[in-house]
Amino acid sequence: MATEAIEAPEASAMRGLVERWREDTPGCTQRIHLNNAGAGLMPRPVADAIRDHIELESRIGGYEAAESMAGKIEETYAELARLIGCAPRNVAVVENATVGFSQALSAFDFRPGDRIVTSRSDYPSNQIMYISLARRCGVEIVMADDLPPSEGGGIDPESVRGLLRDPRCRLVSLTWVPTNSGLVQPVQEVGAVCATAGVPFLVDACQAVGQLPVDVARLQCDFLAATGRKFLRGPRGIGFLYVSDHALERGVYPLYLDMRAADWTGPDDFRLAGSARRFENWEYPYALVLGLRAAARYANQAGAAALERTRDLAAYLRGRLEEIPTLRLLDRHPHLCAIIIATLANWPALDLEQRLRDRGINVNTSYRRDGFLDLDPQRAAVALRISPHYYNTRQELDTLVAALGALADGAALPEIAAAPPASP
Repeated sequence: MATEAIEAPEASAMRGLVERWREDTPGCTQRIHLNNAGAGLMPRPVADAIRDHIELESRIGGYEAAESMAGKIEETYAELARLIGCAPRNVAVVENATVGFSQALSAFDFRPGDRIVTSRSDYPSNQIMYISLARRCGVEIVMADDLPPSEGGGIDPESVRGLLRDPRCRLVSLTWVPTNSGLVQPVQEVGAVCATAGVPFLVDACQAVGQLPVDVARLQCDFLAATGRKFLRGPRGIGFLYVSDHALERGVYPLYLDMRAADWTGPDDFRLAGSARRFENWEYPYALVLGLRAAARYANQAGAAALERTRDLAAYLRGRLEEIPTLRLLDRHPHLCAIIIATLANWPALDLEQRLRDRGINVNTSYRRDGFLDLDPQRAAVALRISPHYYNTRQELDTLVAALGALADGAALPEIAAAPPASP
């Protein structure tokens, strides 16, 4: 009599979680979504929160709807604070991560000769802001050295330490995970260097929140900017900014304030909001804020199991992709996340993206303009960007690998089921 295999309790528990996550994600029945570094599929509670509030506004009015949902609006700050390990008073809700980042930058009264220390892998919008500050204010932008590939690449904290000996250094700014690479920068080590030197530290966590554990106390950062739409699985057009107690106590505030950030107390005076909300604008999209609340709550409930699964799926996919002889993985750092950059011989990345999308597989392309300081050494002008998340399955990843293998061999793409299997 044959003995049936007994599933380990951990595997059974994960199977149940994956089934629930996929049931909460209607998009899983339509296609294989591997573009979470662009925008993750919103779970049903997020979409419902947005839809419900828009419907409420249409029935009773925008101001009245906001007032009736004031309690849940406040819960947004509590959920985001729980997500990154701070108090609600340290959280500002902003239009997107770039707005949060620029608000933080504008809090510094830069003078000619001041220095901003950054890396070769910072987000393009951030790099453009640095150049603008250099042209307008005479700020010098200094890129710290990278570690050698044998030591993991990425920014060298000791190089940062050496640069901070110069008293002109006013800020260290670092993108935790670049948009065009699976690299995970050593932000905690850099934060420790900044704390010792007494130099403020600004972190762009746009690609980190939702796929990596975040604890701002461990990072020792003064500011951390993030978005809702990526691995956090929230709506587009909304993000948040963390501001440390130390920064708030120093009285920092953005260049342009409005009546949410401060009270106008007299013809020539104002009083700052006592919390990070001094970095907010009075008018913000309440429906999206409620969607962000739902996304943060969903991420908090998914917890460490979701983060571990995202990491494991990315590792599994990298191993499978290495089986395609003509595919070149551009990520060679020992500390990698769920962003995979690759090229396939004789196939322009844009053509690959479209062919896969036509077959119901969502991926994205990463362009030289997104990070030419990082991509040029790889001799890649355009590359395929693949970013799985915890609600994906190994079967979906195998389907992608089969499709890429077929394209590499010049064969017809296999047909893809409308509803991919739900097993892990």
